[in-house]
Amino acid sequence: MDHPCNESVLVCVYYGPNGERLIKRGCKIANLMKAPLYILTVDPKPFDELDADKVFHIEQWKEYANSHPTAQFIMKDNESRPVYKVIAEVAREKNITQIILGQTAQSRWEQMTKGSIINALIREIPFVDLHLISVARYIPDEEGIYEKGVRAYLIKDGDHFTLSFNHLKDAEYEGIFFKEANTDFDNGIFRFMKDAETLQVLVKDGIVNELKNVDIQTAMNRVAVEEQ
Repeated sequence: MDHPCNESVLVCVYYGPNGERLIKRGCKIANLMKAPLYILTVDPKPFDELDADKVFHIEQWKEYANSHPTAQFIMKDNESRPVYKVIAEVAREKNITQIILGQTAQSRWEQMTKGSIINALIREIPFVDLHLISVARYIPDEEGIYEKGVRAYLIKDGDHFTLSFNHLKDAEYEGIFFKEANTDFDNGIFRFMKDAETLQVLVKDGIVNELKNVDIQTAMNRVAVEEQ
């Protein structure tokens, strides 16, 4: 494939729900630039010590890479070096000009490197354009079960959390609330970041009883059953 702009795209993914979105963004940019695409993940553990959930994500990323005509998946496991060093090394080897990094991945990798991965990359490879993608403010909802997401907050109230649309001092979490359509009550999904991980929790009558991650499709099925 001819690459007249001499561009190449690197998507850096870490375990979590945003990997697919980052790869799709990378594919879109690579297609527009007619550039090769590389998908990179870094882990300090050897591959054979990874748990089933991490292996599942890796297999998914490989499938995404195989579905793109110029994509290549790169796994750097058993890595003791800082993550930004590994990313910079791959960027030089593959002549990368565009790097896409998710907000969640940056937060997790910052914990591992004890510093801002963005600032470290800027110092290490200043010739590369960096794209930081924020937490998704939409959910896949072809059936129209949820309304458009709005900014909201969770306030600790005893053994549960109360949903608020005002920024108060005692707000513990800030995120996006997706209200169920055709209801006068604050029922739906609240998406936010906790300990560098994106979570989606159920909201019932403006109350979150537990910060337990829920799959969107499971939540949609629950709503559909309740409406029958």
